[in-house]
Amino acid sequence: MTAAGPAGPRPGDGSRCSSTVYRMSADHPYSTVRRVGPDRGYLSGVLPYRPDGTLAEEPEEAIDAVLATMRARLEAAGFTLADVVKATVFLTDMGWLPALNRAWAAAFDEPRPARSAVEVRALPRGARIEVEAIL
Repeated sequence: MTAAGPAGPRPGDGSRCSSTVYRMSADHPYSTVRRVGPDRGYLSGVLPYRPDGTLAEEPEEAIDAVLATMRARLEAAGFTLADVVKATVFLTDMGWLPALNRAWAAAFDEPRPARSAVEVRALPRGARIEVEAIL
């Protein structure tokens, strides 16, 4: 990941916003993690990539892969899973919800982040789950 420096003024309030952007590579035209100030950040959608770069497709493996990738990206930006305050989970099959709830309970300590789970028709690269978060 690479980091970029400070951002300009925040629209609307005239204040300055210290921002650090973390990107995986040049072929990602967006920030994978954007740290805004010392305690706030945004995690872009995370897909269930295995360490070898292929997508996990079965519920438990895919959910574990998403959580592992979230953890790694957050840590690279100086955050942890404990910093997640709100997450949105996109699923192509709501039948995955029980497995998601089990993994979520194991991955996050109390108080757990607020979370929405939304069923969608399709996700990038044929993934079955994607998670984004506010820190």
